[in-house]
Amino acid sequence: MTNSQLTLVQIDNYGPWTVTPNPRREMDLQTLQSRLFADLAQFVGSRDGYVFFTRFDNMVAITNGLDRADHALLQETIGNRYPVTISLGTGVDEVPVAALEAATAGLQQAGSAQDCDRREVLAGKFLSEAEQADSNVRIAHFDVNDATGKYTDQLNEFDSFIQIEQGYATLMRYLREEHGALSFFVGGDNIISVCPTMDEADYRNAIDHVETAAGVELKVGVGTASTPHVAGMDAKHALEECRHEGTAVELGRPPEEVDVATD
Repeated sequence: MTNSQLTLVQIDNYGPWTVTPNPRREMDLQTLQSRLFADLAQFVGSRDGYVFFTRFDNMVAITNGLDRADHALLQETIGNRYPVTISLGTGVDEVPVAALEAATAGLQQAGSAQDCDRREVLAGKFLSEAEQADSNVRIAHFDVNDATGKYTDQLNEFDSFIQIEQGYATLMRYLREEHGALSFFVGGDNIISVCPTMDEADYRNAIDHVETAAGVELKVGVGTASTPHVAGMDAKHALEECRHEGTAVELGRPPEEVDVATD
């Protein structure tokens, strides 16, 4: 059974800050957001977690393997380096969207995202040592079939982007509504999902739905481990197996085999 720890990263009072004392240059804001995301990705990634930019002023991280002290250190690091601060809410559940809802509730109860008095909130539940397990995190890595041949080498970049985004949006909604999974576009033609316990038929149904609804063909590799990094690497290897074998779904190695290979 999965047991995901999800962290909501929210920039404090960001909207008002962007227009105080006057509206700030858009590219300056884009630069700040991209650098902040890069620093978050480096910090969380160095501790075997994943972070996704979503709307940039709000970001979502899979933080199995990070404890409260790690989160507090992240806040301190960002506060020392940026003109803005971040609040963090964390939740735990076997269904990823339920974990994110719990994380979100912790921040919402502490005040609005645009409340000038709300600063560096750290709220929520963290997995205990006893709750750490090799089956906690399930990562699915989706890839568009022949995106280069179908889109990149045939269409202008904006039309290629539309096609890929339509596939992403369809998959994102389907997995969230049917399984409580959370999916994130990670560039190129790649989508990473953090999923609850699902079987091969569930992934095939998702792929079939996207092809029918959006006309985009996908394949997926799935990995399971105690941390996002290990699960994600196993998912990448499973995806390579899809490419090599011409299959649509590969579930990767069982968690106990992953542990042996990574010790």
